[in-house]
Amino acid sequence: MSSIKYLLKSSSAIELKEKINIMINLIIDAGKDKIYFNIISNNKSYTSEYLNNRKNFDKLVILLFEFLNSKSIKIDEITNIFVNQGVGKFSGIRASLAIVKGLGFANKVDIYGFNSDQIEDNNYEMVIDLFKNGLLKKNLIKPHYSS
Repeated sequence: MSSIKYLLKSSSAIELKEKINIMINLIIDAGKDKIYFNIISNNKSYTSEYLNNRKNFDKLVILLFEFLNSKSIKIDEITNIFVNQGVGKFSGIRASLAIVKGLGFANKVDIYGFNSDQIEDNNYEMVIDLFKNGLLKKNLIKPHYSS
């Protein structure tokens, strides 16, 4: 039985509206000294961080899926993916952009790029605020590498 049919049979109209309106946003930031994965949904937030070194950006997709699995989140449940497009470390940004573009294409997930200077103190709620205010453009990724 599809998940929508199950929700219709097992939920009241109010519960159904709440379940359907939950947006799960994935934020990936590999432009700094650490790689950050952040999930922000309507009612929860999860963060994981790793050193931004060759060992970790070579296995970035593995780390991402381990993070999602540890939170019991499937890639097809993600509504939007946000990625730091720079200014930042070349290898980290390049690897994260490639992964995000692949996930967006394969899973029909909307992707958005944000700039390092648009967030402060790793407060990724600011990215969601930019999105809600229409300041991020869907599927427009323009990397900015530091020299």
